[in-house]
Amino acid sequence: MRTLPLILLAVLAAPAAAAAQPYDNYPVCLRIYGPVRYDQCRYTSIEQCRPSAQGIAGQCVTNPWYQPPAEPTRRHRAR
Repeated sequence: MRTLPLILLAVLAAPAAAAAQPYDNYPVCLRIYGPVRYDQCRYTSIEQCRPSAQGIAGQCVTNPWYQPPAEPTRRHRAR
């Protein structure tokens, strides 16, 4: 009788865990479809991602959370 509430809790928590996953700071993600959809963001280009997406239910997409590195600021010397 106790297992039913635990199963329900696990089923309801799975989508929340997938939505809360952290995204690495790479410009391209491999979006994998299945019982739970998730992204693997560790590619620098679509061309680098494509071989990983072949043969599975997935596609390469741009990472909407990607933050490019900040440009270094120039300091002016006092004369």
